[in-house]
Amino acid sequence: MATRLKSKSFQSNLLFSIGGIFVIFAVCFGAYQFKREKEYKIDIMHSRLQMYNYEMLQALGDSITSPTAFMRYMKQRNMRGLRMTIIDTNGKVILDSQQRDVAKMGNHLKREEIQEALRHGNGYDIKRASVYTHVTYFYSATYMPDKVSHVGDIIIRSAVPYSADITRSLQADNTYIYFTVALTILLGLVLYYNTSRIGRHIRYLREFAVKAEQGDTLDHELERQLPDDELGDISHTIITLYWRLRHSEEERIRIKRQLTQNAAHELKTPTASIHGYLESILANPDMPQEKRQHFLERCYAQSERMSKLLMDMATLTKLDEKEGMPQRQQRDTIVDVKGVIDSVLEDTALQLAERGIAAHVDVPEPLLVPGDHSLIYSLFRNLVDNAIAYAQGADRLDITSKTLDSDKEQFYEFTVSDNGQGVEPQHLGRIFERFYRVDKGRSRKLGGTGLGLAIVKNAAVTHHGTARAEMTPGGGLTIVFTLRC
Repeated sequence: MATRLKSKSFQSNLLFSIGGIFVIFAVCFGAYQFKREKEYKIDIMHSRLQMYNYEMLQALGDSITSPTAFMRYMKQRNMRGLRMTIIDTNGKVILDSQQRDVAKMGNHLKREEIQEALRHGNGYDIKRASVYTHVTYFYSATYMPDKVSHVGDIIIRSAVPYSADITRSLQADNTYIYFTVALTILLGLVLYYNTSRIGRHIRYLREFAVKAEQGDTLDHELERQLPDDELGDISHTIITLYWRLRHSEEERIRIKRQLTQNAAHELKTPTASIHGYLESILANPDMPQEKRQHFLERCYAQSERMSKLLMDMATLTKLDEKEGMPQRQQRDTIVDVKGVIDSVLEDTALQLAERGIAAHVDVPEPLLVPGDHSLIYSLFRNLVDNAIAYAQGADRLDITSKTLDSDKEQFYEFTVSDNGQGVEPQHLGRIFERFYRVDKGRSRKLGGTGLGLAIVKNAAVTHHGTARAEMTPGGGLTIVFTLRC
């Protein structure tokens, strides 16, 4: 499926989504703060007028409803524009500092500040024009019960006219708006910088994916400068994993191609031999019986060699498939390795006796590991067959095991060693390669396929272990491999 490049970039999506959320938050915060600031200024004005109400009650006391005392107090206060009104709880105006004939003022019970004062003890009304003075006032009323006023339940109301000074004092301070705008711009720049970095990484990975999908050259991608942060680590990890998978796939293809080529080469010799022997038999019907029997025996020997080669190739193919299979699909069973070793030694007892090799096993019983029984059998069988075929002069084959503990996992380490002639040190690093032969002529003469030790290593790796070759002290070859418990 081809990678589809979207016209709208990841950076713009991220920038507008996060930026949009922040702008909405900033607007909502600004509106809330504006309302809160305005309410705060109104509360200050209301509290100041409430103070005037209480001061009047404190100054006049029981004579608060006396017109003479009331007007004398207002003259003494001499506050420009301040209007004071005394109202009973039925809404009737008792006294007013700017209206001598209070009978004409009508009932004030329905006024908002009066209703609030009766319900909550105090109340205010903002910017309402007076019916009598035609001046716009800020009203603040306070309910004074009889136990406070001692003249009955009354309401004292103070009011100041709206002026330029009052208007300015009630306006919300816009400084926070400038601060919010400046902070929004700063955070927007920071957001743009970070989203551009993220977008740059996403574009780089997208370009890498497109190039990889199209098979373009990617030789210098790992050399590209990446930032020293989590995004750089993620990008580098993705690229590294890609190269590992690609090299692993290329190596797998190379090994399969090499296996096919080597198999064709190995099969060519026995096939040609069988063809030559059978052609000679068919072309010479009068061939002596002894010679005919010799040719047939040679054909049989070559067919056995071909059969062994095909079986080893099938085993390697099974190992390759199992190695590439996810762990959850392998479905390993529990295998008794000691029982497998006993079976191998029983099956090869005749060959060992013919070569004069005595097997010594030092493995606890039972020794259980999760794995494939047939592969573990092939592993030990190939090691024993290898000793039988190539351990010239050996009279002893030792198989031992021990436990290895790591931080997270536990392994069994097995050692299979002989005391034969061994191999030269330069061959130790390559004897696990497929079709690698220390002595090609001797190997073919002895019927080897060149795949035995390759099967050993692949079987160990399939069981999460390792394999290596060493020189046996005093002479001989030692194969050391591990299997995970």
